[in-house]
Amino acid sequence: MKKIPSDAFDYYFSMGPGRSYQAVAEKYSVTKRAVTNLAKRESWQRRVAEVEQKAREKADQEKVETLEAIRTRHLKALRLLQARAIEALTRKPIETAMDGARALGLSIREERVTIGEPSDRTEVSIDEKIRKEYQRWMVVKEDDDDEGHADAVG
Repeated sequence: MKKIPSDAFDYYFSMGPGRSYQAVAEKYSVTKRAVTNLAKRESWQRRVAEVEQKAREKADQEKVETLEAIRTRHLKALRLLQARAIEALTRKPIETAMDGARALGLSIREERVTIGEPSDRTEVSIDEKIRKEYQRWMVVKEDDDDEGHADAVG
C-alpha cells in the first residue's frame, strides 16, 4: 500500500474552492478513504478555514493601510495648498489675493471631506426633516359623501 506524502495537504489546499479528497487520492494513487482518514487526523478542513481566514484578514488590513496612505497623502497635499494660499493672501495685492482665497476655501472643503466631515455646514434639524417628510407623504383625501353624491346625481 502506498503512503500518502506529507505535502498532500498543500496539494489539497492549492486546488482552491474545487478541492476534493478524490482528486488528492487520484494524484497520489491511493484510495479516497485513505485521504479522508489522513485529512481527519491532520484536521484539513479546520486548517483550510484558518488559512482562508488569515488571508481575508491580511487582505482587509492591506486595504486599510492603502486607504490610510491615500488619506495621508491627500491631507499633506491639501495642507501644502492651504499654506500657499495663505502666503498668497499675505503677499499679493487684493486682486490676486482672491485666487489665494479661492484656493484656501477649496482646500479647506476638500480637507473636511477627506477627514470625514461634511464639506459645507448644511445641518438640518430633525424636526424640520420630519415636517418635510410629512408634507411630502400626506395626501388630501376627498370627502366620501361628495364622491358618492356625484355618482348618484350623474
